[in-house]
Amino acid sequence: MAIERYTDTRETPAPLSSPSLEEALSVPNEESPLLPAERESQVASPRSLLERCHSAVSAFFDRNAGLLFVAASQFFFAASNVCVKYLNGLDERVPILELIWVRMAMTYICSVAYMYWRNIPDPFLGPKGVRPLLFLRGYTGFTSLSGMYFSLQYLSLSDAVVLKFIAPILTAFSGAIFLKESLSLKGIIAGICSFFGVILIARPQVLFGGPQVNPTVVVTSRERMISVTAGLIGVLGATASYTLLRAIGKRAHALHVLATFSSQCILVSTIGMIAFKIPPVIPTRALWLLMMFLIGIFGLIAQTLLAMGFQRETASRGTLAMYTSVVFAVVLEFFVFHTTPTLLSISGAIIIMSAAIYTSLTKTATTSAVADPVSERRSLATPVGDDGREAR
Repeated sequence: MAIERYTDTRETPAPLSSPSLEEALSVPNEESPLLPAERESQVASPRSLLERCHSAVSAFFDRNAGLLFVAASQFFFAASNVCVKYLNGLDERVPILELIWVRMAMTYICSVAYMYWRNIPDPFLGPKGVRPLLFLRGYTGFTSLSGMYFSLQYLSLSDAVVLKFIAPILTAFSGAIFLKESLSLKGIIAGICSFFGVILIARPQVLFGGPQVNPTVVVTSRERMISVTAGLIGVLGATASYTLLRAIGKRAHALHVLATFSSQCILVSTIGMIAFKIPPVIPTRALWLLMMFLIGIFGLIAQTLLAMGFQRETASRGTLAMYTSVVFAVVLEFFVFHTTPTLLSISGAIIIMSAAIYTSLTKTATTSAVADPVSERRSLATPVGDDGREAR
């Protein structure tokens, strides 16, 4: 019997060959599981992280420069009002027209001096193309300022403040009607929420009741109506003033706006003090002079920032930032006069700040907003020619 030999027909696997050193070094990163190509880009250096943060902050500032300028102006307006309140408790009460005169005299001198120093043309009258708008802005600004002050004769401060903040709502519609600016539903809702926050902070007696500020003074319905009418005239003046600021835009330097506004306030307040035979109050203390100086400086900074803000921002968004002045006033009164805010005041401040933050974060980056960030930051020192354009 023949025995068959078994032959294994299976293929023998080829021996594994270890790659050479050159082949191992030539393996690309994307084929190595331990060294992905994205690993180096995922590990950010501290320098690149700081650069990204700086670019994000710069982009936010360029997109919301006007809004931030207006908000900063409200801080200095609130600081000026605190100085006025502190000043009235020092010596004899200073007349309203004298306060306006001193504050605007300092504003006018500093504005014209700066424009001379920077060789900005037409420091007294402004560029020829926008002089009518500048003069209208001056008179409407004085109407707003005097209307607010005179409304305080027979109205409480809270009632007058609520009347004042009707102006931002009217300005949004005025900009849409006369300047053909966009008026979004988000902006309207944010404005209504901010106005509701102002009511919670001011708590007007008409809605919340409470005793009169001075119970010994009996205010008749006729006197109250006169004060309300003066306050509403001031609201119309503020609305026209903010709309004109937006219409002037960058055709005039920010200090041209201040110079014409302050010069007309000086003229009208001088005529008013002579016509009504109001004697000026002479200072008797050094602290009185310091308060008057601070009122002028704070007012100058506030008006400059306000003009720069409305040069860059639409009327509807710019006026939304004005509601922050109530928040600044509450904070400054807490630190200066140790006035503890109530729960309603804190709630109103949270509503106002939330609306302001929402407005700044929901703005889309447009070409006009970020076209030239460097020129935005240098615009305060930019000369303007007679035709309203930048001087070369």
